[in-house]
Amino acid sequence: MTGPSDDLLTSEGLPPEGRGRILLIACGALAHEILSLKRANGWDHMDLQCLPAKLHLYPEKITAEVEKSVLRQRDAYGRIFVVYADCGTGGLLQAKCAELGVEMVAGPHCYAFYEGVDRFAAHEDEITAFYLTDFLVRQFDAFVWRPMGLDRHPELRDMIFGNYTKLIYQAQTDDAALRARAEDCARRLGLDYEYRFTGYGDLAGALGAQAAKG
Repeated sequence: MTGPSDDLLTSEGLPPEGRGRILLIACGALAHEILSLKRANGWDHMDLQCLPAKLHLYPEKITAEVEKSVLRQRDAYGRIFVVYADCGTGGLLQAKCAELGVEMVAGPHCYAFYEGVDRFAAHEDEITAFYLTDFLVRQFDAFVWRPMGLDRHPELRDMIFGNYTKLIYQAQTDDAALRARAEDCARRLGLDYEYRFTGYGDLAGALGAQAAKG
């Protein structure tokens, strides 16, 4: 089964199918992973709506967009679960979800819940690490290179990434082509490269807990 393209998720998001009892409102950058978990576990009672992945570039807009989606869809579903972590909202998304009476994924961002929040927090050198996931490796030019102006002004690279020491690729799948692309991303940024196979991390458990509630 082929999922929606990354280009679609980046620009338009993904509407819910309207067939399940539980609605997952998620970042488009997580769409492929969530759809894979749904298929693997037979979670047909869970629908997925993805907001555009490009909201990651504008975290101040995430809370309002999630709120609009919850208010628009809540009468059609028995329960809604928000598949975002804080994602740069400064606690505003958590506060809004509490106000709306919906749950959300725990953690500061997807890099933490992919690796496992506790395990991620135990690393002492994470402040100097730049992270990529499967989605960001595929969409490196669209989400990193061009938005930062590096395609037009490559001299900005050392100014932007001068305080980073390494690029860490948190892999959700074991894909040799993606590993090669991630290594190339590290080379382009002038950073050391580290590979960590995380799988779905805490995401699988969070969605499994919601699925079990029926």
